Amino acid sequence: MIILILIVLGLCCGSFINALAWRMRQQEKGRKGRDISILRGRSMCSSCGHELAVRDLIPVLSYLSLRGRCRYCHQPIADKPVVEVVTAAVFVISYLCWPLSLGASGQRLLFVTWLLTVVGLLALAVYDFLWMELPNRILYPTFFVAAAGRLAYISLYSADKPHDLYLWVLSLVVASGIFLLIFIISQGRWIGYGDVRLGLVTGTLLATPAKSFLMIFVASILGTLFVIPGVLAGKKSATSRLPFGPFLIIASMIILLFGDSLINWYQNHLL
Repeated sequence: MIILILIVLGLCCGSFINALAWRMRQQEKGRKGRDISILRGRSMCSSCGHELAVRDLIPVLSYLSLRGRCRYCHQPIADKPVVEVVTAAVFVISYLCWPLSLGASGQRLLFVTWLLTVVGLLALAVYDFLWMELPNRILYPTFFVAAAGRLAYISLYSADKPHDLYLWVLSLVVASGIFLLIFIISQGRWIGYGDVRLGLVTGTLLATPAKSFLMIFVASILGTLFVIPGVLAGKKSATSRLPFGPFLIIASMIILLFGDSLINWYQNHLL
């Protein structure tokens, strides 16, 4: 039952992420009006502007039943169900692979915080992948949720509050401070300032410097693997711009769920 609930929640949140990214992009381009308001706007076709009925808004199923085209103008639907499916998958995988027992109240708090933060992180990943930007209007609320959950956990459930706060600060120094240093040295040529701010979110979620270091390492590997085929095909060069945010976000998810196992394996086999 829990898995089914997470699937439904994930699909609905994925649909919201698609709408959030599109509406915010329209606002960034200067478009105004109630119809693209994030809080008040009604769902509509991005091609013809027709207001969508409830039957058009069922995650994945509506897209499949309409064969990927708007019911009213028959143009391809811009919002593909990939984000909806990915969000549902992340919700379920997070539940099945959560590193500690969810029977403990503290872990349930962290898990709920994580699911709420995932919505913001995936919205950032979509926006950065499509438009090479990490908007503050998504970044800061996401950081607020992550920080509020971390503070609540430390205040209510930590056995050593000063030590956990110290580790959190070090995690922020690693996840955000390293990128800030690179940004300053390169004068913004090597990395965007959005990645510096994103480090506040990932550093808070991971909450230890070791995991933040590992997150940056894994993100670098993922980014390299993504670029290599394009370089070999001559479509990209070593100086091509790359939206690094999605790789940081994917790496953070991997490390949050499997970081303890990876660190233990490294310590037991390679040290």
